[in-house]
Amino acid sequence: MPQTSLVDPDAAIRSRRPAPPAWLVVAVACAGQFLVVLDVSVVNVALPSMRADLGLSATGLQWVVNAYSIAFAGFMLLGGRAGDLFGRKRMFLVGLGLFTLASLVGGLAQDDWQLLAARAVQGLGAAVLAPSTLTILTSAVPEGAARARAIATWTAVGAG
Repeated sequence: MPQTSLVDPDAAIRSRRPAPPAWLVVAVACAGQFLVVLDVSVVNVALPSMRADLGLSATGLQWVVNAYSIAFAGFMLLGGRAGDLFGRKRMFLVGLGLFTLASLVGGLAQDDWQLLAARAVQGLGAAVLAPSTLTILTSAVPEGAARARAIATWTAVGAG
């Protein structure tokens, strides 16, 4: 019976260049987590202007909030698994790029369906981004008090 081994997709990348300082990794991971958490609630501030500019009903406004949350929750497990298969850093960058592009599309939306689609894609990007932030952080900071502080900082940022 052939044996299979798990290959770390990030191993080749790590062996080619020196690791960045742990504080920088923590800062970048926290920034990614902050974007994910912020986008859940910050849209509430813009709902009145969205209602006026796009003519959204009360139900439409609820969907603006929920499209992100449903996509985020629905794809988070797949986002974590994608990080395992394709590499944490790669999925961090893919999630961040998808999130940023969808944010731009949402900001330029001229119709309600465009905004709702952009919010759903933002949620997908966040679902890929969020799991990779913690795994990148824990792989970059050695076990012990430093890792506990890094995780506590990440958690505090995630709490909003």
